[in-house]
Amino acid sequence: MSFGGSSSLASGAKRPFEYGRTHVVRPKGTHKATIVWLHGLGDNGASWSQLLETLPLPNIKWICPTAPSRPVSVFGGFPSTAWFDVADLSEDAPDDIEGIDASAAHVANLLSTEPADIKLGVGGFSMGAATALYSATCFAHGKYGNGKPFPVNLSLAVGLSGWLPCARTLKNRIEASPECAQKASSIPLLLCHGKADDVVAYKHGERSAGALKANGFSNVLFKAYNSLGHYTVPEEMDEVCKWITANLGLGTKSS
Repeated sequence: MSFGGSSSLASGAKRPFEYGRTHVVRPKGTHKATIVWLHGLGDNGASWSQLLETLPLPNIKWICPTAPSRPVSVFGGFPSTAWFDVADLSEDAPDDIEGIDASAAHVANLLSTEPADIKLGVGGFSMGAATALYSATCFAHGKYGNGKPFPVNLSLAVGLSGWLPCARTLKNRIEASPECAQKASSIPLLLCHGKADDVVAYKHGERSAGALKANGFSNVLFKAYNSLGHYTVPEEMDEVCKWITANLGLGTKSS
């Protein structure tokens, strides 16, 4: 199923952006977890919902929103669906804090209405992976980049062919309190990247995983795929399924 949705940037933003259609894949079995999955630059939620529906994860509800259409610097200001503005697809790019905070808040808002006993996660591809990993750091810090509280309890995050925004400020955010460090060390993170990626270079995924590990995110798994470009393949999605099942406890009878 799908439904329309809209959201605005945080208070004080110069202009609001309308979010597109959100596609929901209902669990085929008992609902035990909900994961928001974020598409890449220029894509939409429909394409990923069709793939996620085929995965052997019957206990997961997938929510696949569509990013707002906005001017994107890497495209010379041409409008495209994007979770935030970006001048370069890497962790070295200037950070659009306002834009990525708004998208992280949109993720949290989509998860906030789930039942209390449901485990929550976020994942994505490319720019969607960047937003998912940023959301995980906001969970650990307890705040968005703008200082407002992050309201949901994440159980895991997945990033495919992406990078970590705001890596330069991660150390200060995680060292803000012992609680931040504890949350950082406990949340499982899966990063996958193809060595043949010609859009978001492999080195950016590798560096992002290293930055997370160096700043207290001790439960990070980084998977490299030798011939993989900027797309996904069954081998990678099989790894994602196994990792999600293990980290959410979906394969145990007691779950």
